Amino acid sequence: MTGADSKRAASPNFDLAGRLAIVTGGSRGLGRAIAFGLARAGADVVVTSRRIDSCRETAEAITAETGRKALPVACHVGDWGQIDDLLTETDNAFGRIDILVNNAGLSPTYRSAASVSEELFDKVIAVNLKGPFRLMALVADRMIRGGGGAIVNVSSVAAQWPRGDAMPYGAAKAGLNNLTTAFAHAYGPDVRVNAVQPGAFFTDVAKHWDMDAFARHSKGIAQRRGGEPDEIVGAVLYLVSDASSYTTGVTIPVDGGYWQPFELAARPDA
Repeated sequence: MTGADSKRAASPNFDLAGRLAIVTGGSRGLGRAIAFGLARAGADVVVTSRRIDSCRETAEAITAETGRKALPVACHVGDWGQIDDLLTETDNAFGRIDILVNNAGLSPTYRSAASVSEELFDKVIAVNLKGPFRLMALVADRMIRGGGGAIVNVSSVAAQWPRGDAMPYGAAKAGLNNLTTAFAHAYGPDVRVNAVQPGAFFTDVAKHWDMDAFARHSKGIAQRRGGEPDEIVGAVLYLVSDASSYTTGVTIPVDGGYWQPFELAARPDA
């Protein structure tokens, strides 16, 4: 090992100064926590979700706290035309993309598998799989032209532990894990592509949980609790920074030691 290599190994670099990050679904929940975390590490951030008002509020709060530039852009990632518009606006404002976090997700409830409409199924696949595919393809090309970059996909334990009440969502996230490895090979070595796989986090979705059921089933989690949004940031920061320079094509669980599936609500009717 050379002296330079030894120094790099001993002192991992998490500094993101001078880099530009896009965070989809960045106006609330895990996405908001990630956007703030990247800005605190020195990155400028594009905050995007379907609701421009929420994007603006988050972007203004990021700039007020960190002093970093934060651009709000409305984008439904399931619509490839809107993805083109998002990237055009980003190019015009910053002229580069160093980091992409595919966080936007959607998991509607349904009564039974037979009750899942084609519209619902297509919507879930569009937001959780089709959109991230298109974003990765377009952004990775830009990253290569700009000298490289890092992509992080936000998956779910539903990809590993399929549940009857989240089948389209779990299938889409399993596909996202597959794309993570595929894109790492397709665009390496210049672009690193990884995923984090969250377990139960106390975001807006938790408002609809059966908390008595969660309390029982959290006994199957090593940490015996759900996560707070800020607890996802460390893993993402590692994966987008130079600290993970030899990490690509992997999915890292951030789930408190989740080892068995649990239901957060009543099972769908048969």
